[in-house]
Amino acid sequence: MVQVSRRSVTFLPPPKARALIGDFSDWERDPIPLAGPLTLEFPEGAYVEYAFLDEEGRPFPDPDNPERADNPWWTYPRAIRLPGFRYEAPPEPQAEPKVARHRLGERRYYVAETGPYPRATVVAQDGVAFYRTAGLHRVAQALLEAGEIPPVRLVFVEPIDRNREYRFHEGYEAEFHRVLEQVEKDHGPLGEVVLVGASLGGLFSLWQALRHPERFPKVLALSPALKAHPGGMDAYRDREWLLEQYAEAQRLPRIYLEVGLLEWLLGPNRRFAALLADRKAPHAYRERPSGHNWVTWKQALAPGLGYLLGTV
Repeated sequence: MVQVSRRSVTFLPPPKARALIGDFSDWERDPIPLAGPLTLEFPEGAYVEYAFLDEEGRPFPDPDNPERADNPWWTYPRAIRLPGFRYEAPPEPQAEPKVARHRLGERRYYVAETGPYPRATVVAQDGVAFYRTAGLHRVAQALLEAGEIPPVRLVFVEPIDRNREYRFHEGYEAEFHRVLEQVEKDHGPLGEVVLVGASLGGLFSLWQALRHPERFPKVLALSPALKAHPGGMDAYRDREWLLEQYAEAQRLPRIYLEVGLLEWLLGPNRRFAALLADRKAPHAYRERPSGHNWVTWKQALAPGLGYLLGTV
């Protein structure tokens, strides 16, 4: 059970709860021990996702909160909206693009087009989540219908082992490029390519834009996991290696960057946005009063696509 005020939430733990987790505790890294009710302060109008841990360290949902978080990977997070929370709902299209399912070996990917003769291709990592949970193709269709972006092709690429593949993995990089080659063979020229990714998918997208600037000139990066370096596996404490590479690169992509105020990745993303500003790189940056979750990321899709594909 929770008690909500203007800027704080009091968590009243059920009998078997021993710790509290959420975006505010880095989820897996720093659970907050519970000996009774706990009050935490948040930004005004915040959206908060949380869960409890039992004595074995297993997460479970708050039995007194029926509001499930919109999470494609975990079933236990519950959601809280503080007074003043405003959800910027993505636009809804009049017609939904058809999505075709494909395979290249074991790799699954999906392709949709918002109209004939697409002028650009939007490529998303964590494809099923961006397709089913975020509805990226629907957002693109709605923006096209409103005259805000041109017709685009959307490619949703699903990982097999995202924790390994998205961390500067050259084997996945080669397979990812083969997927795009197959899409071009089956559906026609890619045109201008926009890479899209959240968390580790955002890290991989920014890395690819740095390594292949002519092929990938634009990136929509949502809470990219910038606490990472080649060979590292600690998404909370690894060195911010990619920032070092961007500081030295001769050519930088156009980037739309968003992050939540409740994330452990807030600091790295702020430093990345400052680096882009210092380098006079074309970019847009926004922070939202929420965390590392799909409520944060879904709100970024329309402004991100509009910035990268619309008329500036």
